[in-house]
Amino acid sequence: MNFLDGSLFPENQNKLVITAAPYGPEWIPSDFPDDIAVTMEAQIQKAVDCYNAGASVLHLHVRELDGKGSKRLSKFNELIAGVRQAVPDMIIQVGGSISFAPEGDGAAAKWLSDDTRHMLAELDPKPDQVTVTVNTTQMNVLEHMDERDIAGTSLALPENRRAYSEMIVPSNPAWFEEHIRRLSAAGIQSAFQFYNINSFETVERLIRRGVYKGPLVMNWVAISGGMDAPNLYNLSNFVRAIPDGSMLTVESSMRNVLPINMMGMALGLHVRCGIEDNIWNQSRSEKMGTVQQIQQLVRIANEFGRPVANGKEAREILKIGVFYDTVEETLAANGFAPNPRGGQQGFLRKVA
Repeated sequence: MNFLDGSLFPENQNKLVITAAPYGPEWIPSDFPDDIAVTMEAQIQKAVDCYNAGASVLHLHVRELDGKGSKRLSKFNELIAGVRQAVPDMIIQVGGSISFAPEGDGAAAKWLSDDTRHMLAELDPKPDQVTVTVNTTQMNVLEHMDERDIAGTSLALPENRRAYSEMIVPSNPAWFEEHIRRLSAAGIQSAFQFYNINSFETVERLIRRGVYKGPLVMNWVAISGGMDAPNLYNLSNFVRAIPDGSMLTVESSMRNVLPINMMGMALGLHVRCGIEDNIWNQSRSEKMGTVQQIQQLVRIANEFGRPVANGKEAREILKIGVFYDTVEETLAANGFAPNPRGGQQGFLRKVA
């Protein structure tokens, strides 16, 4: 992205899109009983509360009545339908990592089969987005956490600590290319989860080859453990690489969430918060629920002078429902240089 004179002024930035991640599949209800919704009615109400607080995007996971994360697509359909009815303007983003919710004894942080994950393209009612990870990578979500972050929670149990620190995100080319095609065919936007600049570069190549023909909407996921560490240098390196026509949300974990969000907010980027990412206030003196985290970001945005987008405005910023007809149109809409014509075209152009 280019930062010209005045780029840091809010009048030259899009309104702030806040993504709420209130379901926290890595936790069990006893980890934060005041904030973790279990019944379907409570999970729908949590979405309503997040929207009313200022979040326009809902990162959606589902719980069973026993408090464990659900892998049943029927439960996802039920929650999506409930949220659609309760807050129709809210953007529903299904977390593609549904599979790492514990399923039973010894099954924490296990991923479902590729065929099952592809079924996210068949959800009914369909979500606006499904998060998509490209390239298999380590996902040690505990690596940069302080012991005090998880003390007294289920993540501190030896078996869970081992599972979540050894977790790997399986995303090989045959899988993610097919998954993107299925989501696009269903009219669902791929919300790309970028762990470093390499995964972004892979998606640029997918666009240049015509595998993905839609808006480039992405999260920079700075949680370490195989992904970028949350610091200014990594963020600057990533932001410098992406084109002006793209939409970037920053994401981190635990007490890194707020400072990374403040950096993103100042730069004209977008933010994410919620108990899936963090359960503490900045002094770690008490736990902080998702709605409180949203309200905090809204207050800071007001101090910046940057208005917060509502659901309809966020749909325009994220270009929900927009797809393009050609590779050239996709590149131009996202701010990429066109594919070269004539001369040394290289492998990618010949494939396209």
